[in-house]
Amino acid sequence: MKLKILFFILGVIAGFAIAYPQYDLQITSVVGILFGVITVGIVWGSEFVMQSYSPKAILGGALGMAAAALSFFALIEVLGSISIPANIFPYITAAFFLLLFHIGITVGVNKGREADDVGHRSSTRGGGGAKILDTSVIIDGRIADVAEVGFINGPLIVPKFIIKELQHIADSSEQIKRVRGRRGLDVLKKMQKDIPNVSIKITSHDFPNIKEADLKLVELAAKLKGLIITNDYNLNKVAGLQNVKVLNLNQLSNALKPVVLPGETMNIHVVKEGKEDNQGIGYLEDGTMVVVDEAKRHLGNKIDVSVTSVLQTPTGRMIFSKVKDDNRRTASNYNG
Repeated sequence: MKLKILFFILGVIAGFAIAYPQYDLQITSVVGILFGVITVGIVWGSEFVMQSYSPKAILGGALGMAAAALSFFALIEVLGSISIPANIFPYITAAFFLLLFHIGITVGVNKGREADDVGHRSSTRGGGGAKILDTSVIIDGRIADVAEVGFINGPLIVPKFIIKELQHIADSSEQIKRVRGRRGLDVLKKMQKDIPNVSIKITSHDFPNIKEADLKLVELAAKLKGLIITNDYNLNKVAGLQNVKVLNLNQLSNALKPVVLPGETMNIHVVKEGKEDNQGIGYLEDGTMVVVDEAKRHLGNKIDVSVTSVLQTPTGRMIFSKVKDDNRRTASNYNG
């Protein structure tokens, strides 16, 4: 805001200086204020446009403009040596001015984007492509633990539109959302400062024509030929439809859980009743739910159970079991 105020003042001064020799003080003041407003509008519009371009693309555009300006002045010298009617000379120079600046900006921006993409690919070569974090995996926080122990390394890309989404969540009127958003920002800060294996790279890539952040992530991953790290099952499916690779931390977590086979014995603390009659529910240390048949009477106790089957779903794992005969006899003797 301070910068915009400065530009407004400069615009007012410039407008005042231009109009003062020709008009009275009142008109000159109006012209100065109009110049100030127009200047702020141009600055505001430029900021909005530049958000969709990476720094290298903006630098490329600036270099293209400089090259176009030099070419234009050289062309003016050439045209001045040619006998061109004075009444059409301004139109010819204006046409060449617009053409050269259009070519310079377009080529410069495209070359800047190409350099940016090459930089992403070279920096992530050997690591399976660019790794792009989505909102859910940042808020979850386990990505920091995985990176800290060295299972993920190299640069992790966080687009600015994801950071904006985190800030929006952190500013929510709902307390739960605020806590989640602030947790996500804290996780990013921790990964930036405390984990040497990774570096958080903030990118300006954006797709203004796409509103949903998930679709923007998929588009960005396709453009960079990278992968998305997420916990979102729906994003997982959407990315799969467009042949974009996804690393889902929930699936990774499920894959790392100990294998349980039918017939194995476990000791389970029955903490609540199940949905079906006489069922009890317990949990393993990793949070896996264990459904125990005929365990209602053991509610609140630790018992030995025998695994009957294991159900693996995209969102987790459930273990079905039954009370071992030793527990039945113990309960029967206790009741007798």
